[in-house]
Amino acid sequence: MKRTLPLLLVLMALCCGPQRVLAQRIAFVNTKYILEQMPEYGAAQKELDRLSKLWQDEIDERYQQIKRLRDAYNAEAILLTEEMKRSRMEEIERREREARDLQKKRFGPNGDLFKKRQELIQPIQDRVYNAIKEVAGTSYIAVFDIGGQSSNLLFASEKYDKSDSVLRKLGIRPGKEGTGGRDDEEFGRDPEETPPGTDGGTQPPPQNRGGGGQDIKQPK
Repeated sequence: MKRTLPLLLVLMALCCGPQRVLAQRIAFVNTKYILEQMPEYGAAQKELDRLSKLWQDEIDERYQQIKRLRDAYNAEAILLTEEMKRSRMEEIERREREARDLQKKRFGPNGDLFKKRQELIQPIQDRVYNAIKEVAGTSYIAVFDIGGQSSNLLFASEKYDKSDSVLRKLGIRPGKEGTGGRDDEEFGRDPEETPPGTDGGTQPPPQNRGGGGQDIKQPK
């Protein structure tokens, strides 16, 4: 779920009141900047670029071969029998299918480049996310990422999750009592303070963003 900074402030104002909002702390990080400063991230990106170019060159060569075959066929078609024409066209079409299949295998949604990116980038993203959680500790109720096109919520203190309270306001019994809300809490009442070191955090489901920025995913 994506939550922008202004939306969070409005919700906090409704939940806690103006004075309580001023007493709470929120923070932001720029994960794009953080990742760019990490040598291992730069090395991983170079390896991905190398593989991408290698695989793209392989595919381009396949299509160049197909073009040469098609040009030769067009030049010689007038001299070929119908059987020879059919055989040559079948060969060209077979090679085109193979080239498309290879392109999908390398660059498809679950292709080789995607898998390699997960293998190289995911551990680095996990390190960054864990560091964000440690920095947040019990001092911040939320941490946002401003490294992308929108300010994604990376960390949120569980004791400020009012989802179950909203369900009860709607007359619905929460499916999992005790998760995300408390039976005795309403929007106007602040949650009890949690002893230091026991305040958990939640992370929204990872989002796939286009353009700048990097997704930081919670370690498995």
